[in-house]
Amino acid sequence: MRRKLFISGIVTILLTACIGCGGKNQMKDGYYTAEMSDFSHGWKEYVCIYVKNDKIISAEFNAKDPNGFIKAWDNEYMNNMNSVAGTYPNRYTREYVQQLMEGQKETEVETVSGATTSGDNFRKLIVTVIEQAKKGDASVAVVTGKE
Repeated sequence: MRRKLFISGIVTILLTACIGCGGKNQMKDGYYTAEMSDFSHGWKEYVCIYVKNDKIISAEFNAKDPNGFIKAWDNEYMNNMNSVAGTYPNRYTREYVQQLMEGQKETEVETVSGATTSGDNFRKLIVTVIEQAKKGDASVAVVTGKE
């Protein structure tokens, strides 16, 4: 009888330890946001993700001006950037998000030519937002650009 209780106790301890460890790297269901700490050239980039069952279901990467206007909606900016860099916010933000959706928790993304700074910021933002999701912390995380 004592042996059964002892074995039962050991099994309980091991199961509790395994359950505790397994949950640490899993993202918790919910919406999570990270944004850059400062505006750059009038825009502040951000990433929002929605997580369900430890999987990123949807994501948005974009930038906003101090009034909240979204960079990808700025047609004049798009035309100017496209003629100089060969890409524009509505294109490269979708490319970065697609890479995130395909890689899920993989934070390395291939830089889009003409959008290197945004790619660097995107990497920083997704690392942070995934950590927020693992903690279940739905507050907006602020990422400094000088890291």
